[in-house]
Amino acid sequence: MILLAPWMLLGLLALPAVWWLLHARPPAPRTQSFPPMRLLGALAAPPPDATSAPLWRVLLRCLAVLGLVLGLAQPVFPRGQGGLPDADCLIVLDNGWAAAGTWAQRIHALDGLLDHLARTGHTARLLLTARNDALDPITVQPAVQADLLRSQIDPMLPRAWPTDRLAATHALTALAGQGWRGPVIYIADGLATGGDTDFATALAAIGPVHDMQVPQSDIMLLAPPASNQGSLATRLRTVPRDHPRTGQLRLETASGGTLGLLPVNLPAGADHADLAPDLPAELRNKVDHLALDGMAGPAGLRLLDERERQRPVGLIATGSSDTPLMGSLFYLRRALQPTAELREGDLDTLLARPLSVIIAPDGTLGSPESRKKVAAWVRAGGTLIRFAGPLLIQGADATNGGDETPQPQTDPLLPVPLMDGARVLGGAMSWSRPEHLAPFPATSPFHDLDIPADVTVSRQVLAQPSTDLDSHSWARLDDGTPLVTHAALGAGQVVLFHVTSTAEWSNLPLSGLFVGMLQHLIDQASGIETPAGTTLLAPYMALDGDGTLVSPPAGAQALRADAFGHTAPSLEHPPGLYGPRNSRRALNVGDDPAALAAQPPIGTVSDLRGQVADLSIGPALLLLAAVLLLADGLISIMQRGRQWRGLAALALCCGMGTACAQAADIPPDVPRAALETRLAYIVTDHPEIDDVSKEGLQGLSDYVNARTSAVLGHPDGVTPEHDDLSYYPLIYWPVTPDAPTSPARTAALNTYMRHGGILLIDTQGQDPATAPENASSYTGSAPGTAAALKRMTAGLDLPPLTRLDSHHVLSHTFYLLHDFPGRYDGMPVWVAQEGDSTNDGVSPVIIGSNDWAHAWAVDEAGNTPYAPVPDGAEQRVTAYRFGVNAVIYALTGNYKADQVHVPALLKRLGE
Repeated sequence: MILLAPWMLLGLLALPAVWWLLHARPPAPRTQSFPPMRLLGALAAPPPDATSAPLWRVLLRCLAVLGLVLGLAQPVFPRGQGGLPDADCLIVLDNGWAAAGTWAQRIHALDGLLDHLARTGHTARLLLTARNDALDPITVQPAVQADLLRSQIDPMLPRAWPTDRLAATHALTALAGQGWRGPVIYIADGLATGGDTDFATALAAIGPVHDMQVPQSDIMLLAPPASNQGSLATRLRTVPRDHPRTGQLRLETASGGTLGLLPVNLPAGADHADLAPDLPAELRNKVDHLALDGMAGPAGLRLLDERERQRPVGLIATGSSDTPLMGSLFYLRRALQPTAELREGDLDTLLARPLSVIIAPDGTLGSPESRKKVAAWVRAGGTLIRFAGPLLIQGADATNGGDETPQPQTDPLLPVPLMDGARVLGGAMSWSRPEHLAPFPATSPFHDLDIPADVTVSRQVLAQPSTDLDSHSWARLDDGTPLVTHAALGAGQVVLFHVTSTAEWSNLPLSGLFVGMLQHLIDQASGIETPAGTTLLAPYMALDGDGTLVSPPAGAQALRADAFGHTAPSLEHPPGLYGPRNSRRALNVGDDPAALAAQPPIGTVSDLRGQVADLSIGPALLLLAAVLLLADGLISIMQRGRQWRGLAALALCCGMGTACAQAADIPPDVPRAALETRLAYIVTDHPEIDDVSKEGLQGLSDYVNARTSAVLGHPDGVTPEHDDLSYYPLIYWPVTPDAPTSPARTAALNTYMRHGGILLIDTQGQDPATAPENASSYTGSAPGTAAALKRMTAGLDLPPLTRLDSHHVLSHTFYLLHDFPGRYDGMPVWVAQEGDSTNDGVSPVIIGSNDWAHAWAVDEAGNTPYAPVPDGAEQRVTAYRFGVNAVIYALTGNYKADQVHVPALLKRLGE
């Protein structure tokens, strides 16, 4: 056992004094002859008072004092810290995605290491091998005390991207160049990366290396399938181990519900396992992501996007549909089966269920009744894909029964009028050789597909020439004749392939181009945009180290559409969702094509699971001493016949002890803003303006506390480039003519707004030259404020702004308001346009010039020293109400605006 405060053992010197005081006896009574004592002798004598405490009471109190003294001496039992250095050391921590699975064990091991360093009085330096969100270079942090380093490490999370050991090597080389030497504690993630040899050499150059890792830890990730095995297929990649492993793949919805479970079996030595879940299309399209049980972090998660959704496609069947190689549906099935849910049958059967697309080969829309039903379905928003054939050449389609009904040239299920007959190789309207496809126009949904040189057409149905034929053509042959035409019909669309769905007229159905063309048509029918390969998709949501979708980090950049599926995640391109809703793409940790391999050991290897924190018994001894003292007090009270008072006193003491314990649990370095909701203001170089900002926010906080259920503490003054702004829901920014600006301040404010914070920017009255004409009550402020506002907001990521009116959510968040005055009135207030998806529709900025702080201000005497003009007290009440609306808006967001979606949500839940 080790005592961290051994000088507290001096308190044991008080034990003899306690023993002597408890055994002290009063002087013996003097004997006096008093005859009336005979009369008193007949009375019942009261119980004799004890002249000294009984032995058990003395021992009880001495044990309480002993426990108090020993507890204050902070006794600690070291556990599992063998082999750790007793010197200033360097801690190197792998904090990439591969460490997420055992992150809790790593932090626990570091706590034990820091306990050891704190007990021996040594400092430590920290090197993290993965870059942080702030785009800072990887460097070795200065030496600090172990307790300070613990407060930095304990709340830390791993990154969602891999480590950069090459940059870490440069940092270690720089440290060695400074002449620093000492033992190195390396908390490794066990995954090999490029540059491991140089990294190990750089570590050894600093000092002896203690490599702490979890032996045989499971490093797994969910990657895209090796081949097209279905929309939910995935490949589980892992570092090979010498023992078999089992697991479970979970198919989850966006709300966290589980739609299916798939067992995972990895034999000994296996480095991957192919998984192909099978669900009905109705359930499959509800799967939002795949999750691997027991694998924490982004590696055990695979996000799905619109490309993985299978759309229901109806194939109208005929009697000869199933003929191998010759049937009208044979090649359609082969092309669509991996990526769509195919439903075959007659027209009535298909229309009985929801469909995205109906594909009609030649001879399937013969009767007027069938065409009427399909036309009504297309007008309601469906997409019909037709294929030409002999029956269409004759101007008739065959029904399932074999009858033929002539179709007029004005058939609404044909996108363009057709010419009689067919153009055939060697026929009347012939060409001398099969024709190739011309490049797709930019307006075609096939514009990003590559055309194989061996795809040719030997027969086709010709469209009648017209002035608008080009606008209806999505694909043409080299001679300019249309191959695929389209036309809108109501809310839907009709598409015609001028060749058959078999290889009789063209070898197009035999090519991969046929698959791509059909897939693009199905995607377009489902409202999915297919971005071109060079299109940049901006990050929408990113995965953090826990595998949770959050706002993208400040350094996240857009990624080209053709880079998804084979790009390694990084700080610039974190894993998550990219692009707008209709063309969203998912980037996963498993998209990195690099192979997984175990990291070779460096230096002395040890199991970090054996490094546990020291056992401190000081709190237990203090608690024991408190219990003994309470028990002694309770026994004393009960012996005096005051049982109920004793119980009340005990309960009161326990309550006070709990409150004191809770207060003691709060670390001294935790800011008060983390413990209670507070407003903040940006500190300027003008004390008088800062005082007004503080008094104004204090007055507003008191008003909010008195009239709403919100509880606000005292406001804080902040400097964006130095203080953590994430604690404050709303920050008041008084703009002054000489207000400073810097890239660090701009970056901090952008990050604050991006994560849901609201800036209330107040120019405190506009410059007279820029004041609006209706601001008749304007009294003026320092010239140049408008120019300062433009300068300070130049680098902020502000959304499109609109003037605040009575229809905006902010005007009826708590009070119903039509005006938004402060000390002045009549000046416009600007907010983000409603409907913007940024921050879930909540405006990240409110800009005005009505000088709200002066209207809200309350001095120390409780007075309101600044009079609003022109309406005085009534205007002040309205200003306070606007402030309440702004605070509630910052705390609750646009929850009232969301009420308009309730009927749609209830209807969807009912379905």
